Amino acid sequence: MAALTGEVLGMLAFTLVAFYGVAGWALVRTLRQERRKVEILKQQDRMDTYSPEALAELREWIENNPDDPLVDEARRQYNECVTVLTQTDNHFYDWSDGEIDRLEQV
Repeated sequence: MAALTGEVLGMLAFTLVAFYGVAGWALVRTLRQERRKVEILKQQDRMDTYSPEALAELREWIENNPDDPLVDEARRQYNECVTVLTQTDNHFYDWSDGEIDRLEQV
C-alpha cells in the first residue's frame, strides 16, 4: 500500500476544512435569517417576500410579458408584497420609507 505524500494530505486537509467551513457558515447564516423571520412573524402576521431589487425585476417582467400565462400570478404576488410593505412596520429586506412610498399596485 502506498503512503500518501505530504502534499496529498495537505490538499485533503484543505478540502475538508474548506468544505466544512463553507457549509458551517451557510448553515449559521441561514439559521440566523430564519430566526429573524420568526421574530418578525411573532410581531406581525405577514412579512415582505421580495427584496427591492427582486420586486423591481418582477414588476419589469410583468410589464414586459403582458400575455404570458403566468402574468396574473406574478401580478398577484407583486401586489401582495406591496400591500404587506405598506401595512407593516418590520421588514425582512432593507426597504427605505421612500422606496415603499413609491410602490404602486400593478
